[in-house]
Amino acid sequence: MDKKVCIIYTGGTVGMTKTEFGYAPKRGYLTEMLKKDNEFNRVCAWDIEEFDPLLDSSNIGVEQWNEIGRVVYEKYNDYSGFVVIHGTDTMAYTASALSFMLEGLDKPVIITGSQIPFCEVRSDARDNLLTALILARDAVAREVCLYFNGKLMRGNRSTKISSDSLTAFDSPNFKDLANVGIDINYETVEDREKSDKLDLVTLKNNIPIAVIKIFPGISFKLFENILTEELKGIVLEAFGSGNVPGYDDGLIPLIQKAVNNDTIIAVCTQCLKGSVSLGTYATSNALKKAGAVSCYDMTAEAAVTKLYYLFSKGLSTDEIKAEMETDLRGELTLK
Repeated sequence: MDKKVCIIYTGGTVGMTKTEFGYAPKRGYLTEMLKKDNEFNRVCAWDIEEFDPLLDSSNIGVEQWNEIGRVVYEKYNDYSGFVVIHGTDTMAYTASALSFMLEGLDKPVIITGSQIPFCEVRSDARDNLLTALILARDAVAREVCLYFNGKLMRGNRSTKISSDSLTAFDSPNFKDLANVGIDINYETVEDREKSDKLDLVTLKNNIPIAVIKIFPGISFKLFENILTEELKGIVLEAFGSGNVPGYDDGLIPLIQKAVNNDTIIAVCTQCLKGSVSLGTYATSNALKKAGAVSCYDMTAEAAVTKLYYLFSKGLSTDEIKAEMETDLRGELTLK
């Protein structure tokens, strides 16, 4: 098959234009600009699928993840790779979700965008899009990746670290897959076995999941009303290696109530780098005894989307707990 890439354009800053209300997506604008730019046509043949409507990434969720996954699945055999153009605010969530949804993926899905719109004279959009197209064409990293400002990262290891720097993303607990300068230097790309078949797990859109960030002085009683039988999962962003305060004995009864309701309690660390190790300190041992599971060094984005994925597969509570502590797509490092 000749090298050909499918571009999936969801919206985001990259294709926005100025309006009287600020920057907003304009349908057809980016597609027209890319077709006029000879550099994009020199890289390889490509087609573009444009969402309607185009969305700010703040408005992207399960429905849109399923739509992106559907396009990749249905057009998988027609292209060497895929580029997903996406807004930056939820880009790491989409990258994480797709990494789980696309089972048996053996082609690159490169997610990218920009901090400055393509329409501006000084913009990072053109370089990010061109490089993403090259990365998808070359198909060295055959997984869901996020490319931004010279860094190719594993999608489910990425997180947004800046709202106003061109280096908007980092992969704090896993080395970059490639660094792009004069040359593209692939560093930690795995030589994984070829996969003959792609399967798509469509995510269910009605799975109640909460994220609770622990902070000094937190009143755990405030969360008692959300711990109903309907709540399926909680990502608990704890201190350090999984520590929580025990000054009022308020959290553990709530955790126990959630566990009794078959709610999965998945513990992440608030630290940008490092891993959860439940039981290392007395302040985390109570979580372990109550039935919480460790996310190790997963990002919160990966933990949330992994829960969506596992619940959508119809697994039992015990199976989901086991899978949350298992490395499925390179999203965590087991100690």
